[in-house]
Amino acid sequence: MRAYRWQIDITALTRSLACALLVATWLVSGVTIRSAVAETSVPPQVAMINDAIEQVWRDFEVRPVGDVDDAVWCRRVFLDVIGRIPKYEELSEFVSDRSSDKRAALVDRLLNDDRYTEEYAGHWATVWTNLLIGRSGGTDRRDLTNRDGMQKYLRDCFARNKTYDRMVYELVSAEGSTKPGTSNFNGAVNFLVGKVNEEKATLATSSVSRIFLGQQVQCTQCHNHPFNQWKQQKFWEFNAFFRQTRALRRFVDGTNDVESAELVSEDFAGEAGNPEDALLFYELRNGLQKVAYPVFTDGTEIPRSGYLEDVNRRAELASLMLQSEYLDKMIVNRMWSLFLGYGFTRPIDDLGPHNASSHPELLDSLGKEFRKASYDLKRLITWITLSKPYQLEAVLGRANEMDDPSVGESPKFSRFYLRQMSAEQLYGSLVTATDAKTGGSYEEQEAQRRRWLEQFVVAFGTDEGDEATTFNGSIPQALMLFNGDLSRTATETKPGSFIDQISKSGKSPRDRLTQLFLTGLARRPTKTETSIAGKLLVARKGDEKEMLQDMWWAIINSNEFIMQH
Repeated sequence: MRAYRWQIDITALTRSLACALLVATWLVSGVTIRSAVAETSVPPQVAMINDAIEQVWRDFEVRPVGDVDDAVWCRRVFLDVIGRIPKYEELSEFVSDRSSDKRAALVDRLLNDDRYTEEYAGHWATVWTNLLIGRSGGTDRRDLTNRDGMQKYLRDCFARNKTYDRMVYELVSAEGSTKPGTSNFNGAVNFLVGKVNEEKATLATSSVSRIFLGQQVQCTQCHNHPFNQWKQQKFWEFNAFFRQTRALRRFVDGTNDVESAELVSEDFAGEAGNPEDALLFYELRNGLQKVAYPVFTDGTEIPRSGYLEDVNRRAELASLMLQSEYLDKMIVNRMWSLFLGYGFTRPIDDLGPHNASSHPELLDSLGKEFRKASYDLKRLITWITLSKPYQLEAVLGRANEMDDPSVGESPKFSRFYLRQMSAEQLYGSLVTATDAKTGGSYEEQEAQRRRWLEQFVVAFGTDEGDEATTFNGSIPQALMLFNGDLSRTATETKPGSFIDQISKSGKSPRDRLTQLFLTGLARRPTKTETSIAGKLLVARKGDEKEMLQDMWWAIINSNEFIMQH
């Protein structure tokens, strides 16, 4: 039996005790300055969102909370758009801006200013990599998926603002090699390369339908769905689109490790051996066999031939998907949930008449507007971040107590729903906001980030490649934040470190303490917190840098820091 031993830094333990009172006071943050988005600076789609949301408030007699202050909103939008909290200088610049349209201007800057392009592309590449192949996808030596190849493709997409419809088409129809540097590299193939060879491409079938169309078909592989219109026949008709596709692999010499893989399209003879009529068979629960040909979910049929020169089934599928209203609704629902905490349906990737939407007209209208906007994701992000619900405080009170999706209520969006940062957002916030970098090339920094993130991911081998994460307030997370290398780097006091720079700024210890709180929590310290800092300064025998170090350690280990609020 293997024994494990936790080794805890005694300094961190002492610091946690010294700062316990401080952490305990962080239950409610005071907000004094309020700011709304200037009406003249927003697109008409924002007014459409606001009208629809406000109508639901009236229908349910819910009164929304007030607008959040500028500092917290700035922190919120930095986290959601580029994946990290703002630096002190960025926060100060925004808060001190007196223009009426500064919120719209900040969103535009984060989306379109060259200074943020790399961070924007990196953040959304991470979000979509996790969505398409999972947090553990491409990390095993025997995995056909190449994680670097997936991320490179997605970074390029978001850096160039490739339209969403084009991205979907490429992901579904792609051919080529998974690995960067190979002659026929196409990073888009990493989405399907690990899904097409297993169980007659059933995972490819369910993943494409669920992720892009919001249609949960996985349980209809073996029987008709008991609650919606999906039947077993529909599953295998959708599956038929993937039967001309195969993943080839190249091994490292003398091992079972995968060097690279290639996704190819080839003629499909059908399960009866006749490529001119390339059918497939599936079995009903009563043992009878039936035949399926490629038919899209709306009933559109394509030629039955399995010859590529007659029809490329995956390319046809990609084209048919782009004509579906479900493509529009699904991405709107997903993006809304990423920014507001909840989508219009639960789960977000299950659309249709069997699963009622909380705001059906708004979901439909936003989908249509997104199509009219040529599937420009930056425009969709702009509409959501400038909308009324995104401006609200994260407060649950008597006037909106029925608006609590955490207990099963339909979301009314009368407040901003608190949620925890993702592990990637926390890492990006600590590294960037506190200059806790370790140097090295992009590849070395990415490898270090990946090692840190792997500590929080537990993968389960379900049909859908489901994963869980221990990044949820668990003991491993607490120990990593209390005592991990990243936290230690973020709280160093050596020359040039974040704490060292803070200690040399401002006119007084109070100014420096305020800067610390604004950087971490986007607010000023309370009287109680200021008093605790004074007591710590005395305990540290007047060493202000050590006091700031203690306070910063407590801040980054607080629930308030780790929450998106």
